[in-house]
Amino acid sequence: MRTVRRPWAGPAVDACLVVFVLAMMGLMVALPGHEAAPFHIMFLAVAVAYGFRVWPVLPTAVLLVAMTLPSGWLMWTHAEEGLLARAELAEVPLLPMVVGVMVWHAQRRATALRQVEEMAARQLAGVEREREFFRDTSHAIRTPVTVARGHLELAAGSALTDGAKQNVAVALNQLDRMSALSNRLLALARLDSGGGLRRQPTDLSELVESLGTNWSASADRRWQLRNEPTSTVALDPEWITLAIDALIENAVRFTSDGDTITLGCQSLERTCVVTVADSGPGIAADDLDKVFDRFWHRMPPNGPMGSGLGLPMARATAIAHGGSLTAANHPLGGAVFELTLPR
Repeated sequence: MRTVRRPWAGPAVDACLVVFVLAMMGLMVALPGHEAAPFHIMFLAVAVAYGFRVWPVLPTAVLLVAMTLPSGWLMWTHAEEGLLARAELAEVPLLPMVVGVMVWHAQRRATALRQVEEMAARQLAGVEREREFFRDTSHAIRTPVTVARGHLELAAGSALTDGAKQNVAVALNQLDRMSALSNRLLALARLDSGGGLRRQPTDLSELVESLGTNWSASADRRWQLRNEPTSTVALDPEWITLAIDALIENAVRFTSDGDTITLGCQSLERTCVVTVADSGPGIAADDLDKVFDRFWHRMPPNGPMGSGLGLPMARATAIAHGGSLTAANHPLGGAVFELTLPR
């Protein structure tokens, strides 16, 4: 909802207040002996107007003095003439002091709000710079990786010594890691911007079963699938696939041939839960709070480290869907990740 700015609103409040104050002073002159009521109402009007328009300290002080001196002189004169009880004169310094304290607190609040707005603007600018960095870095990595991969694949098809072929294979493996890093940087930038989701009715249990089938053919582990029917869930199948892939890839990295990876899907009343568990070494207690930090790594027991972006991307995907992703250790050993999605 857009805020409609009215440049004339501030001067209009000032003009109405001046007219009202002059009217109250006129009543004080016209009603000798009854000055207290218009005197109180005049300062009350200043307090009300200050709620709509916070003036700087100096103009406010000038206004209070301009109101207090003539009205105070008038009340003192009428008190000298016996038209006004002298006890009423105590209001002359008291009301300006009360309004002055209110102005002081309002100024402090306005200053605090400005500081909060400046901090929020700096934080937003920092987030935007980080998002642009992710997006630009991702695009900058893709072109040289593609070119290098093309040349290495040509070299791999040539007559090379065994040592050279091994070096080419290592280089291609590292390029695969850079490609994954580039893709996940771009994915995080898209998720951070609040866009990129295309929800559609999806059978989550079928999606999980398909992913389990694909991974069981590529990684030599003992795979267990514990799926419950979930019917259709409104989600983005591409993003959820990327998220679950990242969880399974993490489980593969922290297990060895013959270890167990359990993949399952459970349907609850208002949510669906995808679980990826493994029989690996688990997560150190000190590391549980860090596993979703960007670029943070755990050292796998064997094999290369990942990009440090798979789990953060998976959690960002869950949050973008209105869900959550948690990490814990299984009582019997190994790590357990639970991806919760609203139905």
